[in-house]
Amino acid sequence: MRTLRTALAFVFGLAWAADRRKLAIGVGLITGGYLATPFIGFLLRDFTDAALAGAAGPATALAVGVAALLVVELMLGHFAHLYYFEVGEQAGTVLDRRLLALANGQPTLAHLDDPGFADTLALAAQDAAQTRQSLEGLLHLGGLLLRAAVTTVILATVDPWLALLPLAAVPPVLVARRAAKLNESARERTAEAGRLSSHLLSLAADADAVKEIRLCGADEFLLARQAASWAHATEVRWAAQWRAALLRGCGQLLFAFAYGGAILLVLGRAVDGTATVGEVVLVVTLAVQISVQVAGAIGYHATVAAAARTAGRFAELAAAAPDPEPATSPAPRRLRHGIGLHGVTFAYPGAAEPTLRAVDLTLPAGATVALVGENGAGKSTLVKLLCGLYAPTSGTLTVDGVDLRRIPAQSWHRRIAMLFQDFARLHWTVRDNVGVGELTHHDDDAALQAAIHRARAGRAVDQAGGLDGMLGRGYTDGTELSGGQWQSLGLARSLLRPRPLLLALDEPAAALDAHAENALFTRFATAARRAARGTGAITLFVSHRFSTVRAADLIVVLRDGTVAELGSHDELMARGGLYHDLFALQAKAYA
Repeated sequence: MRTLRTALAFVFGLAWAADRRKLAIGVGLITGGYLATPFIGFLLRDFTDAALAGAAGPATALAVGVAALLVVELMLGHFAHLYYFEVGEQAGTVLDRRLLALANGQPTLAHLDDPGFADTLALAAQDAAQTRQSLEGLLHLGGLLLRAAVTTVILATVDPWLALLPLAAVPPVLVARRAAKLNESARERTAEAGRLSSHLLSLAADADAVKEIRLCGADEFLLARQAASWAHATEVRWAAQWRAALLRGCGQLLFAFAYGGAILLVLGRAVDGTATVGEVVLVVTLAVQISVQVAGAIGYHATVAAAARTAGRFAELAAAAPDPEPATSPAPRRLRHGIGLHGVTFAYPGAAEPTLRAVDLTLPAGATVALVGENGAGKSTLVKLLCGLYAPTSGTLTVDGVDLRRIPAQSWHRRIAMLFQDFARLHWTVRDNVGVGELTHHDDDAALQAAIHRARAGRAVDQAGGLDGMLGRGYTDGTELSGGQWQSLGLARSLLRPRPLLLALDEPAAALDAHAENALFTRFATAARRAARGTGAITLFVSHRFSTVRAADLIVVLRDGTVAELGSHDELMARGGLYHDLFALQAKAYA
């Protein structure tokens, strides 16, 4: 009963939020259709007795009544389907939005790095696609229960013992519940293998990945891995389904014995003359209906159990969200002191070791800061912390002395102009690609063109056919750009944001040639100086190219998640430490 209550509250709550009027109409129509069915047996009983007695008039009237009830049953069921089908689709949309909110509604991204959260999210996404079927199943299950109650009363009028026949449906339903648990347990055990299989398939269809896979000759290897992963998942699930089918078969067999006993009971009364032939027809008709109801209830029980599990998964996803710190201070309009990290340590969920360890660092307002260090030193992680995409595991990060956790995430995000190394390539129009950087300027051609000019993305825009030209071929036959052109549009997207407090670029010149890199940083330096004068903005960039790093006001050298060195280029070169060695190594490569 708890499972049923959970499923009802969850699914009907979604349907009520989607369209309560259509839901009410659908429930009324399906109820009428289900109530019509048991009374068909009543009319068949009277029709049979009237026909055997030679009463042609009453028999004809009863036959018309049977036909009319059948038409009513079919029509009500058909029109109910039209209503609950539409409501179910709308409820699915409500649930999709709820899923997106749970996946992306948290202020940080740490939950997305948790394998357990990822498995639950994947299963919940699969379940969300079954919302319409869940609503349909619950409505039909309710109709079956109502019909079973009416049928029980009718059977009791023939013989009190026959009222026990619907109770024979309880064991098959309980067995079906156990079978559903077996299947669901198999799904949960194979969730990781299923995600791996889907990932490998997506690689095989990804244009960027396929070229490398082909050249490496790894296509057969990856397909074999995918087949092995899928075979493992399928083997576990098939084994569970066979056991579940065997259990359901045993439950149905128990009901078959009860069904046969009911028929023998009424036939015996007919032979004794204590029951009419019409009553035999009535019992047989209702017994057949109960048999169909049991089969339907078993099938719908799986739907109910699935809906309850979906509710549980959504509750689990919601519970994974940490209790947010009370946000009391909006992001400042201007930085006056800067950003400070005080004993900041950060570890990704499930990681054995922290990525950053006890970092103490001050980034002065208006400064240009470069992060350098070997791969894995924690540079990109530090940028994500500064952007508020992750919260420190311990320690505090402050903006002008205010703990960043006290600043609403959206307020801080709106004051950041960011370009990640793995920037988004949006297969939309140029306007959409750049305009999402600041939606208030989406239709402002002058602002868009200014950002495009600062990012030196004009050639890419011209190649696409202007601001409304389509890019990429994911959804239409748009213009395909080079890696550097895509990155220039990503930079334009970040430069569109007005009055930022933090301009952050993670390897901004990775896809650019030397000439384009020099032009990019010349223009970006201009934008940084403008932002520093206007809002005291900090410009932060991660780079492995020391020709750009040396121009920074402050260079932060990271090693193994800690700040190893700190200072200007000249200061760090004079110390002869890690920065000096890295700079000399790169300079030697260009000599």
